[in-house]
Amino acid sequence: MNLETKWLDDFVALAAARSFSRAAEKRFVTQPAFSRRIQSLEAALGLTLVNRAVTPIELTEAGLLFLSTARNLTEQLGEVVRHLHNIEGQQGEVLQIAAAHSLTLGFFPAWMARLRREGLPLNTRLVASNVGEAVHALREGSCDLILAYYDPDAALQLAPELFPSLHLGVTSMLPVCGVDGQGQPLFDLDGGQSVPLLAYSAGAFLGRSVNILLRQRALRSTTVYETAMADSLKSMALQGLGVAWVPRLSVTAELARGELLVCGGEHWQVPLEIRLYRSGLQRKAAVRLLWRKLEAGLGAAE
Repeated sequence: MNLETKWLDDFVALAAARSFSRAAEKRFVTQPAFSRRIQSLEAALGLTLVNRAVTPIELTEAGLLFLSTARNLTEQLGEVVRHLHNIEGQQGEVLQIAAAHSLTLGFFPAWMARLRREGLPLNTRLVASNVGEAVHALREGSCDLILAYYDPDAALQLAPELFPSLHLGVTSMLPVCGVDGQGQPLFDLDGGQSVPLLAYSAGAFLGRSVNILLRQRALRSTTVYETAMADSLKSMALQGLGVAWVPRLSVTAELARGELLVCGGEHWQVPLEIRLYRSGLQRKAAVRLLWRKLEAGLGAAE
């Protein structure tokens, strides 16, 4: 029997709410996902636990008998988990954080350093990930937090009532290119000439806002290279192969050394907000402590 413990919590919540929608809300999942989990529980047990033909829903005879067991199991498991969390908390919980690739180097180290300076030493495990993988990991509970750029039109496909988020800082996407022998940018976005474009591949998270800008500005360009990775676009720009839009925090050093230059005015830049996401069901004490501290202004961007 392949039985997931979260299904037991789901079933107990459903028995109390007698409504799939209200129980799903309490369990911080969508109603279709909640219904599938109850169905999975029934399939694992080989029993029909819920009479869905009536409103409000009722438990079947098997469901009523199983409810007592489910409650006992969830209560006992909860006590054990709380005890283990207390032990681990004394030793230092490890927070699993999934982050956009450019944020792992350009933002995360300085942010962690600020938190430590301000009295919140955290034990973290950072995993560079694309948006889709990070969202899946957070939904499934295999990571505790997501550090990502915020897109108001995409919103990471995470419902805010189920996956709260906090503002951590701002940056921007800059159009950058290599430098000629006179120290001038190789390409000029405002010069009226077609430029070679180092573009994000279809579906890349950062590419969506850049593509909107390019359509609005009607940039004359020819795509010479595509990838989902901002750092790869930066590397191609360093070789003088075209213009790339990359997060400012990814090219700070190259701009300071004069290896790359911004090749357009501010109207060619795309603002970016950095946010931290968690699950509404997060139980780790370290996550709850971090969230309270961040809400109080700890670790604000300098």
